[in-house]
Amino acid sequence: MSADKPIVLITGSEGRIGTAIAARLSDAYRVVGLERQCKGPDCIDADITSEAALAQAFDTLRSSYGGRIASVIHLAAFYDFSDEPDPLYDEVNVKGTQNLLRALQSFEVGQFIYASTMLVHAPSSPGRLITETSPLAPAWPYPQSKLAAERIVEAERGTTPSVIFRIAGVYTDDCELPSLAHQIERIFERQMLSRVFPGDASHGQACVHIDDVAAAFRAAVDRRARLAPETTMLIGEAGAESYETLQNLIAWLLHGEPWETRRIPKALAAAGAWFQQKAEIVVPDAIDRGQAPFVKPFMVRMADEHYELDISRAQTLLDWRPAHSLRRSLQTIIARLRADPPGWYRRNKLTLPLWLEDVRDAGEASARMIADYSMMARAEHRQTLWCHFANIGLGMWLVASPFAFGLAQQWMQAGATVAPSGRGLAYSASWMTASDIAAGLLVILFGLLSLSRDFGWARWSTAAVGLWLLFAPILFWTSSPAAYANDTLVGTLLILFAVALPAPPGITPVARISGPDAPPGWDYSPSGWSNRLPIIALALVGLVISRYLAAFQLGHIDAAWDPFFGDGTERIVTSSVSEAWPVSDAGLGASVYVLEIVTGVIGDKRRWRTMPWLVLLFGVLIVPLGAVSVFFIIIQPIVIGTWCTLCLIGALAMLLQIPYSFDEILATLQFLKARRRQGRPLWYVTLRGDTMDGGSADYSDNFEAPIGAILREMLLSGVSVPWNLLASIAIGVALMCTRLLFGTADQAADSDHIIGSLVVTFSIMAWGEVARPLRFANIGFGAWLLAAPWLLAGYSSAAAIASVLLGIALIVLAYPRGRIVNHYGSWDKIAHATIDFSAKRAGRAEA
Repeated sequence: MSADKPIVLITGSEGRIGTAIAARLSDAYRVVGLERQCKGPDCIDADITSEAALAQAFDTLRSSYGGRIASVIHLAAFYDFSDEPDPLYDEVNVKGTQNLLRALQSFEVGQFIYASTMLVHAPSSPGRLITETSPLAPAWPYPQSKLAAERIVEAERGTTPSVIFRIAGVYTDDCELPSLAHQIERIFERQMLSRVFPGDASHGQACVHIDDVAAAFRAAVDRRARLAPETTMLIGEAGAESYETLQNLIAWLLHGEPWETRRIPKALAAAGAWFQQKAEIVVPDAIDRGQAPFVKPFMVRMADEHYELDISRAQTLLDWRPAHSLRRSLQTIIARLRADPPGWYRRNKLTLPLWLEDVRDAGEASARMIADYSMMARAEHRQTLWCHFANIGLGMWLVASPFAFGLAQQWMQAGATVAPSGRGLAYSASWMTASDIAAGLLVILFGLLSLSRDFGWARWSTAAVGLWLLFAPILFWTSSPAAYANDTLVGTLLILFAVALPAPPGITPVARISGPDAPPGWDYSPSGWSNRLPIIALALVGLVISRYLAAFQLGHIDAAWDPFFGDGTERIVTSSVSEAWPVSDAGLGASVYVLEIVTGVIGDKRRWRTMPWLVLLFGVLIVPLGAVSVFFIIIQPIVIGTWCTLCLIGALAMLLQIPYSFDEILATLQFLKARRRQGRPLWYVTLRGDTMDGGSADYSDNFEAPIGAILREMLLSGVSVPWNLLASIAIGVALMCTRLLFGTADQAADSDHIIGSLVVTFSIMAWGEVARPLRFANIGFGAWLLAAPWLLAGYSSAAAIASVLLGIALIVLAYPRGRIVNHYGSWDKIAHATIDFSAKRAGRAEA
């Protein structure tokens, strides 16, 4: 009967350790708990910081369980990961212990066990064991309060025998030891911080399994009559696993690989921890999830303190030996993490990473998904290591190239500018030399770091250096054609080898492993190669033309060829409009075309949802910059008074890219809107990608099909060319030529040129099936043509009549929608929009 069992009173009985001890004692003792707010039976509400509350609680204890207590186990304490003094340390840990001991004076108590910490001792060094008589030197408020409470026990116990357990860090089969849990978390997520340690990684701290702690308390209670009136014992595992050993064990169990841990200066680590703490105030919770940094500056100071315990006293007095070891238990801890990552994070009070939120309810499926991703990522990294070695080689070539091209020989020598307009930099060769050498050294560094799978940021840094190389020759007005070509080629290859040929880093595992190829309600993936290749091909046309014009602007060639407009090309690229830019505008355009090609190559057919930021950047490079290109074509005959054949071809190439890009941009915006509605952080989904329900697989990129089928798929996926839009384009071209066709002049000629250019632009953009409603803009242009002869000067009679007729034709031609072959989810009703005149006529008839 439980009424006949000796009473054991446990403060903090419903905590993690208290629950384990109570379970261990329950077969031979009646366990009664003291808690601030009890949740279970055999528990009394009590606040040890209040003498009155304790007195009331002990009255209840006496009336319910009698006045004899076999043992009191005092676990209740305040704990905070901070080195800041807190009044609760004194109120709960010191005065609370004193209140408890004084309240027990009226009871017959056989034993008082106080749970202290090994941290009351000064740290030692590997091979030097800490004993119960080793120096006491607690370094921060928590162990300081524990040592003060030990002295209270010695002073206030009276005739009650006391036992003080100085316990090592307590872990469970789920870990639940904060410092170890965060260490595992960093390695599991492959965080950069998991690779560094501010101190001697050969040092470590003793730990002990919670079951062994409970066994020690049970042994102490069972032997209470045989122990000395005052006994202090260290409770922990013999030996201490070093930080480096734990790193390698955890990494091997999680990732099947050793883990290189580099030592960093404590001053640097402390500064970083301080900065993280201060930055947490200003970083939005949407980014850091409202989680304060775990590592505090004071922890850095104590990071490599070594605690290796001599547990011989506990072995002798209690016949107690740990049945577990951290080394063996790590297998269980990691197995539970791998089996249920969301649950493991929750049990360890860790904030779940955003990429795990989508699978937190998937149970075993989440573990399989993470394992599959890890295996795939490791295989991909091994297969593409050659890319990073290639970049290292390119970095070496960059360092040597200024000497090969003769730029280094002109170091700090002012050179003559060779650009036709006289623009340039006197020390261009010196700037280019410094740029290439610095870029080369950075590429070598980032390339070496990229050999590790964990340094994805180094790959993006390599790409950033490549981006710089695309612009450096035009920023420094290089007079060397070889240096310009070299930087363009090397910069492009660096980006391709860093983030295009290897899978781009930063995509979440969920996005990589799961989710559809095609968006919900779509017939195809707008990110397929057959959709991107026309854009890349047109960008190549623009690149060749812009690169040729930039060569003239930089003085690399003496003349610019134009087959139809004489010196029109030279006049335009040296005009005041062109020279309003601080650099070669043609060179700037060439760099943008290279970026279009590179961003067009990166990613697979799912990039509309795995890399939304890249698709949006791709769209910005094409649509807004395409509009700028068209604007410059519009103003050429008006402001400069001539045309440029190559400029017209380049603008047309840019314009034709726009209808091919709309569908991918639309799919990405639909995806972001859907994920936002489901509560996902927009910034995170944009940068890291995500999965989604619905959609379908896509098999459109079939390059084994006949060449005709391949070309048809490339040219007509998401694009169609209705007859009415072709007719509208012909009208636009005619309007641009009214000076020649109808003799318009002054305001009329300029108006027709602008309207004609806009008609061509919007009609071509409306080739994109998702952008078909853009054809309605021609109604506005047609209305203006109807009114223009009465508002502007410069129209002949024939020109006025033509303006009215062409305006009417544009309005009529805007009505037919044209054939739309594909489906685009919720956008279908917009893509299929038309003007229903029959409904309007029916409404008037009813009226």
